[in-house]
Amino acid sequence: MALLTITELKPGRAVVLDGEPYIVVASQFGRKSQSKANMQCKLRNLKTGAVVARNFQGSETVEPADVGYRRVQYLYKDATGYGFMDLNDYNQFSLSEEIIGDAGKYLVEGGELDALMFDDKPIGIELKSTVTLKVTETSPGVRGDTATGGNKPAVLESGLQVNVPLFINEGDMVKINTETGAYMSRAD
Repeated sequence: MALLTITELKPGRAVVLDGEPYIVVASQFGRKSQSKANMQCKLRNLKTGAVVARNFQGSETVEPADVGYRRVQYLYKDATGYGFMDLNDYNQFSLSEEIIGDAGKYLVEGGELDALMFDDKPIGIELKSTVTLKVTETSPGVRGDTATGGNKPAVLESGLQVNVPLFINEGDMVKINTETGAYMSRAD
């Protein structure tokens, strides 16, 4: 695999530093009068999520990371973590709660999503920006509540609790923003 020069370190590019996969979050090229060129980068570790800043100098090269995505199905959660099945070869694997983090609040058994792969090993999951979940528990809506614009708590099928408008009932499907955890709309 060809090494990358510092000018190729653009946001979204995956690289390997010290044996760990990173993705370039931000980069800025710079050169001061007679000095060598440099690239200031912010990099996010794809395994831990930690963000680091690093300066790369002139002729320095970086190894590109072999990262990709695979379609997987969420199967279960147990004491060891979250279980998934690769939909290409039907192999099962588990990811710890530390790796999954807040994304676990949006997982529903049997749901499909993308797993982030590094060297053909799963290292994380990628959620869409919105998910559609079923309301399993909420107080009943009362006729005429749509005009007041109030909210009430609701528990969704994944166990997540969100505030929804008063007209939402048990059994309704709702769209939730996975970045903020907020109700967006009723799903069709």
